[in-house]
Amino acid sequence: MIGNLGATTLKKRRRAADPMMTYDLLPQPLRSWLAEAALPWSPKSCKRIWDKARTNGLSVDDTIVVLTEAERKTLSQDKHCVL
Repeated sequence: MIGNLGATTLKKRRRAADPMMTYDLLPQPLRSWLAEAALPWSPKSCKRIWDKARTNGLSVDDTIVVLTEAERKTLSQDKHCVL
């Protein structure tokens, strides 16, 4: 499938909530990371990772590293290997 999701073999999901409203409620560093992300992450899934890392006492920079690692792991599952 070619489009705004790109050519990927990863599973696509429908969203129940308004992703733009959810995006607007995210902390600024997380919104900046999402703007640069290689994958079209849902704001909800990113917020879940963000909250877990911050609850574990990680700094904002360390939390960004956690998000980048999660993205790298997801990309490695793509048959086309976008990395």
